[in-house]
Amino acid sequence: MPHDEVSPLQRTRAKRLRREMTRAETLLWRYLKAHRLARLSFRRQAPMGYYIADFVAHSCKLVVEVDGESHDFEERLRKDAQRDEWFASRGYRVLRFTNDDVMKNLEGVALAILQAAEPGAPPSLTLPRKGGGNGESGGFDGAEEA
Repeated sequence: MPHDEVSPLQRTRAKRLRREMTRAETLLWRYLKAHRLARLSFRRQAPMGYYIADFVAHSCKLVVEVDGESHDFEERLRKDAQRDEWFASRGYRVLRFTNDDVMKNLEGVALAILQAAEPGAPPSLTLPRKGGGNGESGGFDGAEEA
């Protein structure tokens, strides 16, 4: 599969991020590694262009991001949107979860990832942010039906 060149700096950053994964990322990685989810092959902290995807399954062009509290700020939300657009421009779908989603509802998160990986899934799935989105509590409920 052809890919964009990745700078040595990005490779170094990705290696550091693999060593310093959050608890939520580590928990989700344990679930995704070794093709445990529908035999999908995921890579963690994968450099892609100027970005590093938390988890990516190249076979179905799916990026999974696990966001901490720093992603609740307006500037970070804008950067996340730009990042998602960049992935989409290369044919990748982006699925975002909060650390809290992963820690409290790992099975539901895995189900959403599995559904997004299926052929014909919507181009991008995103969980609602706290206090926004579908008028619900801002948790996982909205993406479960996607």
